Amino acid sequence: MVLDLLLIGLAVTLFPLPVMAFVLVLASPRGVRKGLVFILAWVACLVLVITLVLVLTGGTPPAPRSPPSVAALWASLLFGVGLVGYGVYRWRRVRRGAAAPKASEEAPATAHEGASLWSAAALAVLLQPWGMVGAAAATVVQADLSEAGSFVALAAFCLVATSSLLAMELSMVFAPERSANVLMGLHGWLRRHKEPAVIGVCLALGLWLISRGLYQLA
Repeated sequence: MVLDLLLIGLAVTLFPLPVMAFVLVLASPRGVRKGLVFILAWVACLVLVITLVLVLTGGTPPAPRSPPSVAALWASLLFGVGLVGYGVYRWRRVRRGAAAPKASEEAPATAHEGASLWSAAALAVLLQPWGMVGAAAATVVQADLSEAGSFVALAAFCLVATSSLLAMELSMVFAPERSANVLMGLHGWLRRHKEPAVIGVCLALGLWLISRGLYQLA
């Protein structure tokens, strides 16, 4: 469970779409404050999903090969298939030369100038990579709250999944002028390389989930 959660958390924090939007949030008026709200809403989504799973399981993992355990494995496998399918879809769009950003992807980011604190929170919810978070939820089913290691693993997942946002937020707090230039450079780089990054993250995590799911179901 620990390795799976860390890999999923790494994929979440490296996913370029929320990172690009967060850079623009930080660059807007009162950007640091809006960035903090964005991060709080982001973490709240992760904590809510984890809490819902733990409530359903009672904090005790289902017995191996039991229907709930098998259902969680199938859910993780299906999330993996979905991520691979999404990665292949984006790759085919690039091959067809149709990789121009969709309005639904760019509009939230480009509308940052007039964003309020509530808008920043809503943006965090909308841009959460929910397929990856769903895969994490299927993994959290294995958490055993009677063991301290499970708490550490869950906290580590939330921290890793938020680490890129935290790093950018702290950089703007302690070195705003220097960080602003660096972050806008990062945004420009991501705009140019967004498609390969999205495809790579989705395919890598999706194939891992599929291989792990097939192995455990065999």
